Amino acid sequence: MAKHVNVSELKGFDWWVQFRNPYDTIEKHASFLGVEIVCFTGTLLTLIHALRNGGRFRWLWLATLFHGITVECVSYFIPDIDNFWHAQGVVTFLGLRLPLYIALIYPYFIYTASVAVSHMRLPWWGEPFAVGVSVVLIDLPYDIMGIKSLWWTWHDTDPNIYDRHYWVPWTSYYFHATFACGFTFVFHGIRKLLDNQTEKWVSSSFSKEFITCVLTGLLGMPLGVLQFLPIYHPLHDTNKLHSEVCVALLFAFYVMIIWSADRSKSESKPTDRKSKYN
Repeated sequence: MAKHVNVSELKGFDWWVQFRNPYDTIEKHASFLGVEIVCFTGTLLTLIHALRNGGRFRWLWLATLFHGITVECVSYFIPDIDNFWHAQGVVTFLGLRLPLYIALIYPYFIYTASVAVSHMRLPWWGEPFAVGVSVVLIDLPYDIMGIKSLWWTWHDTDPNIYDRHYWVPWTSYYFHATFACGFTFVFHGIRKLLDNQTEKWVSSSFSKEFITCVLTGLLGMPLGVLQFLPIYHPLHDTNKLHSEVCVALLFAFYVMIIWSADRSKSESKPTDRKSKYN
């Protein structure tokens, strides 16, 4: 049996990382151990794909991990968005706030969506929005099952997450779409600024790719936050509209952009679609 841990008394290494016996999780919260195993497996498969294909796929995988750690750490230490708490995993960091599987779920979701969308061969201005929508589609069943199975809990009275869909805040879908979109813009945009000659998925020099990776991890979140300004804040915060309306408008814009990008691609001159990364 696992003993009770008082988070306020954690110090040094114990604050940075805590371990939980899997048998204790099976006894008390079996579905949570199940989702951890699924996540570990899925993330491992994305890593294998990245290593096997090489090029920028390896940097994409690493950037998603940096991005996830940034998002989670910032969320825990800014009171206005510190409104959710995860169950304790087999390995949990930062005073029992960050389960290992949560850090790894970003590569699982965003890497998978990015690779899938890359096969659509959309123009640069349409691809980030397609990645955002794809991440939400991957996340949707996970979010609904997660809150039902107490893999985490949300603050009950925070106005930003008060409007719910099957007890999942509508803003969770808004968050996943905009942050994944922002991440994709930065990942491809920064590399293009540093090296406009190398093909999209071909790795450039180590220094350029490393700078791109770090900046993507740091700037993907702010670019996602900025997308709350034109729709969510004026409609929800100022005019008191339901968050569902904000999400519907966001997705309408995203789908319209994706459709326009796909039509633009179809009307352009056909190109050789063969690639070693297919």
